[in-house]
Amino acid sequence: MIVQKTLFDKLKRGLFMTHTEIIDKVKESLTPDLPISQAAIDGLEEGLLGADVGAELTTSLIGRIEQRVRNENITNMERLTQALREETRALIPKRAAETIDIDGAKPFVILVVGVNGTGKTTTIAKLAARWKSEGKTVILGAADTFRAAAIEQLQLWADRVGVPMIKHKAGSDPGAVAHDTVTAAKARNTDVVLIDTAGRLHNKAHLMQELWKVRRVIDKELPGAPHETLLVIDGTTGQNGVNQAEAFLEAVKITGMIVTKLDGTAKGGVILSIMRQFDIPVKFIGVGESEDDLIPFDPAAYVDTLFE
Repeated sequence: MIVQKTLFDKLKRGLFMTHTEIIDKVKESLTPDLPISQAAIDGLEEGLLGADVGAELTTSLIGRIEQRVRNENITNMERLTQALREETRALIPKRAAETIDIDGAKPFVILVVGVNGTGKTTTIAKLAARWKSEGKTVILGAADTFRAAAIEQLQLWADRVGVPMIKHKAGSDPGAVAHDTVTAAKARNTDVVLIDTAGRLHNKAHLMQELWKVRRVIDKELPGAPHETLLVIDGTTGQNGVNQAEAFLEAVKITGMIVTKLDGTAKGGVILSIMRQFDIPVKFIGVGESEDDLIPFDPAAYVDTLFE
């Protein structure tokens, strides 16, 4: 219970700006003890769009809420937000969240993809720290060889977390790094492998070829791997993150998403849009800078926090 409360508190802090964006727009238009007016509904719509919930999902939610306001004669904020929570939960796909079972294979190989600047490298470090704290052995692979800075940054994090890292010099073949990382993990009986990849979208054909090559190399060295391919999305980019997801889905089979930097944005509603549009679960969300601020995603708690 204490752990769960801590996670919920982190979620509340992380989504405070998004929650305020949505709820304040409604409060500004409420008249106490009178039925919810069209102005309040319009305020809710404005808040949802401002929080980057997305046009299609916002339209669906507003239609459902308008019907319930009429049918139930809703007159206060508490009942309105309760209806909003219920209707939002009803629209979330069942596969909205799934845990990562790192005990499903050994080594358990995770390929991490995402546009540069999304917090991908920091997220890898946080995942490594998380599983190391659980007693698992972890190794990192610096397969973003196109940027020397990416290799250096991942090395800094590996040193800070206290886990080994496999790297080649800048400009090397990413597939060779992935191969050597998995080989090392097998030789050392490592539990978890986290492989960083380059994040360039200006040439999707090149990106597709590169990621598929890395995947083939990994699978050849360890059949069935990678066991997870996680896409990291920057929550502050809102609907642009949805566009990034579409691009990466064309390039590689994504098994899960991680949404970062939610504590610094009012656009945290984009997770609703992502869950609605893609049949891919959100595995973790980032709600702060600390290592333990990357938390498992709980759809019900997320909705409760947004519309509390």
